[in-house]
Amino acid sequence: MKLATFRHGGTTSWGVVEGDTILDTGAALRDRFPDLKSVIAAGALDAARDAAGAARIALSEITWLPVIPNPDKILCVGLNYETHRKETGRSEVENPTIFARYANSQTGHLAPILRPRVSQDLDFEGELAVIIGRPGRYVSKADALAHVAGYACYNDGSVRDWQRHTHQFTPGKNFPETGAFGPWMVTPDEVGDLARLRLQTRVNGQVVQDALIEQMIFDVPRQIEYCSAFTRLEPGDVIATGTPGGVGAKRQPPLWLKPGDTVEVEIDRVGLLRNSVADETAG
Repeated sequence: MKLATFRHGGTTSWGVVEGDTILDTGAALRDRFPDLKSVIAAGALDAARDAAGAARIALSEITWLPVIPNPDKILCVGLNYETHRKETGRSEVENPTIFARYANSQTGHLAPILRPRVSQDLDFEGELAVIIGRPGRYVSKADALAHVAGYACYNDGSVRDWQRHTHQFTPGKNFPETGAFGPWMVTPDEVGDLARLRLQTRVNGQVVQDALIEQMIFDVPRQIEYCSAFTRLEPGDVIATGTPGGVGAKRQPPLWLKPGDTVEVEIDRVGLLRNSVADETAG
């Protein structure tokens, strides 16, 4: 099942994507489940598919929003592919490198990623996102995948000069509308084994990142185990699982995103996330 959050006719809703339409389950079940996070928390995804009276809307008529617009937290894993670790010159580590994103730094499928007015060093990072379905603390690797509600594509857009201001990644990872998340989340039964899924990032049609999920240094169960040790994972939380080598900052010359560019993140059996790039205009 594919589930998405969207806006239609001025109203924010959520529903099940089927072909070139979306079932507006959110409108039919608003009294019980006001958003996608709430239906995940209730363990009621089957209700989403079976909602009586839900309208069917053409995908061409909706505005895509981040899959989970209001997560309790977004945890991002840095330097999690050997190709990326090597291109950055970072040392090998025994535990995942974790930083956080804020919910209001996200944007949806087909919306522009914004290059902030204070920088031109806007970079791409194609990633697999994990959406947590069950709460948990001290989750074991063996039990970790049972806590997953679904998977999605993520572009962890990075403002590199601000990321390098200090040893902390936070400023460069939280500019408004730089983290693209979508178009939908796919439930684990449709995704199957993660290991052989191919992740590609393309800029203006050119492949700039290409990897298999099995090339992660710390796999998804290990990430869930580690993160749940220092924070309680909640339904709707997002883990952005890291990006492969090939980022724009490490190319010669650097490949910075600029207005008019199109960035695509595609993962087998998960989806295709597409965004244009535009300059920020708001103060």
